Amino acid sequence: MSTPRRLLAPVVTASALALSLTACGSGAATGGADAAKPGEKIKLTVALFGDFGFKPLYEEYRKTHPDVEIVERVTKFDDHHNNLVKQLATNAGAADIEAVEVGFISTFTAQPAKFRDLKEFGLDRRKSDYLDWKWQQGLSKDGSTLLGLGTDVGGLAMCYRRDLFEKAGLPADREKVSELWPTWDAYIETGKKFTEAKVPDAKFVDSPGELFRAMVNQAPTGFYDQQDNLIAGSNPEVRKAWDTSVKVVQNGLSAKLAAFSPPWNTGFAKGSFATIICPAWMTAYIQDQAKDAAGKWDIATVPGGAGNSGGSHLMVPTQSKHPKEAAELIDFLTSKENQVKVFKETGSFPSIPALYDDPSIQGFTKPFFNDAPVGKIYSEAAKALKPQHLGPKEALVRAAFGDGIGRVEQGKQQSEEAWNQALKDAETVK
Repeated sequence: MSTPRRLLAPVVTASALALSLTACGSGAATGGADAAKPGEKIKLTVALFGDFGFKPLYEEYRKTHPDVEIVERVTKFDDHHNNLVKQLATNAGAADIEAVEVGFISTFTAQPAKFRDLKEFGLDRRKSDYLDWKWQQGLSKDGSTLLGLGTDVGGLAMCYRRDLFEKAGLPADREKVSELWPTWDAYIETGKKFTEAKVPDAKFVDSPGELFRAMVNQAPTGFYDQQDNLIAGSNPEVRKAWDTSVKVVQNGLSAKLAAFSPPWNTGFAKGSFATIICPAWMTAYIQDQAKDAAGKWDIATVPGGAGNSGGSHLMVPTQSKHPKEAAELIDFLTSKENQVKVFKETGSFPSIPALYDDPSIQGFTKPFFNDAPVGKIYSEAAKALKPQHLGPKEALVRAAFGDGIGRVEQGKQQSEEAWNQALKDAETVK
């Protein structure tokens, strides 16, 4: 796994959760010949790439669905998506429900024949629930087929260590910290001040890979244009994000810790870096890795003001023997009530805008992050989000550029050489 390539949820050991679960409880419609017979015991497999916070929901679901057994299958992020590509090609091995991260969504919505149209099961009634762009991401390219319902969005913030800022003589209050970096250039200048203070055993940021991703995501257009043409080499926003990320390396601001690697995990516990790009789902990960740092972490706004990192959809491959029941479970897992529960448990932020002003979200704080009003912070981030068109090989192209920045950081290539190689690598996966 290369340095900035690890993009989403923490890797966990593959596990199975079998639960006894009867008929629909959340309103999915007809299934016709696809529906199980009354009293028939069935098994649904849910394939994920991290802890989505669904296990307590399965327990709740079993109370009204005693005839359904749920098995949760969890694999590493890259393996999960690569396996699904192979399973669709061979028409064997896919789960009843497959989670797909936003970087891969266009890869799979381009294959509508490989998935069930969730409109068949009445889930098109959920359209009014969702952010318009999140709903659109789950449609086939021609917009005629509903292939997935969204789970979460990754509105951005910046998590930081209050204690390390204080040691560096910088403001520690979240509002004052936010004022330090209205732009990415200001963020780098703040990093220089932190570095000049020579805080023992601490760098300003974990690594530049996710910074690069965040900057690209903030642009109106990223790696692809609306016609799915790869424009990374000609888009000045991509080059600007690259050059800014390289400045992070050149100014010695990076701890050079590969995201989701064991040393990176240890870095949280040791306080090896003072800031990290922080979509909502990252808060739970930080809390898990830095158990002894309660109150030392806090959350500020991200330079540039908004952006998105991550988010997923749940889809039903045509291979499923029980698509009606799978659609019903998706409906339940993505409901308004359950998106709130998942947010409070795992930090994954809802993709349903009606929830953003809900008191249960607005008033939600996390003591671990110095009682930061995480519900309010990420609601504002989600409201400010401007969606960007994602191309058919989005995740692989991002990885090619992330790997390039990693080579610069590791001293294996100079910036221009790494940039040119990243362009070539991106062309091979487009």
